[in-house]
Amino acid sequence: MRVSAHTVCTAVRDDIVSGAFPPGARLTEELLARRYGVSRVPVREALRALESEGFVTTRRHAGACVAQPTEQEAADLLDIRALLEPLGAARAAHRRTEAHLKVLRGLVRLGRQRAERGQLSDLRPLGDWFHETLAQSSGSPSLAALLVQLRRKIAWVYAVEPADGPGAAERASAAWQEHGAIADAIARRDAERARALTAGHVERAAAIRRAQRPVVVRTRKPAVNTAGGLA
Repeated sequence: MRVSAHTVCTAVRDDIVSGAFPPGARLTEELLARRYGVSRVPVREALRALESEGFVTTRRHAGACVAQPTEQEAADLLDIRALLEPLGAARAAHRRTEAHLKVLRGLVRLGRQRAERGQLSDLRPLGDWFHETLAQSSGSPSLAALLVQLRRKIAWVYAVEPADGPGAAERASAAWQEHGAIADAIARRDAERARALTAGHVERAAAIRRAQRPVVVRTRKPAVNTAGGLA
C-alpha cells in the first residue's frame, strides 16, 4: 500500500519536534525513505511541504536540513500566536458547533481531573487537543492550520519544562481553569470575553516560554550533522 506524502510529512515533523532530528541535521531522501519504509517520492513531497512550514531548509552542497531559526524568529512565533489565537477564539464564539463545544468541555473536564490527581504527564497532549479543537472551532480552515502549525513550531523551538518541575502542578491547575473559562465564553457566544480570556492565557504561556529562552536557534557556525544522525 502506498504511503501518502502527508503521512511521511507528519512523521518527519514529529521527529523534528521531538529532537530525533536535531537542528542542522541532514535529511536525505534515501535515508528518510529507509527509515519510514517508503519510496523517495513521498519523502521528496514531504520535504517540500516541511520547507514551506519552516521546519526544513535547503542548503547549497548539503541538500535538505533541519532548520535553525534565529532568536528573533523564535520570538516572533510567540507574538504571532498572541495575535492569532484570540482572533480564533472570538470567531469560535460565533461559529462553533455543538460537536466542538462537547469536545472542548470534555477536554476541560479531563484536564481538571488529571491536574487534581497530579497526573501531569497527561496534560500536554490534552492541552494540544484543546487548542487544536479551539482553532477548528473558528470555522476558518486557514486560520486553524496556521494556529496548529504555530503551536508545533513553538513546541519545537522553545524548551518544554518537565511536567513535574517546580510549580508545575499549580500552573497546570490554573491553565485548565483558564481553558474552562474560555470554553464557557464560547458556549455563551461571548466573542469579546473569549478573545480577552484567550489573550491573557496565551500571554501567560508566552511569559514562561520567554523565561526559558529558545533552544533551537541558529548559532554563528551551525554544524551540519551527517547522515548518521538519522539512525
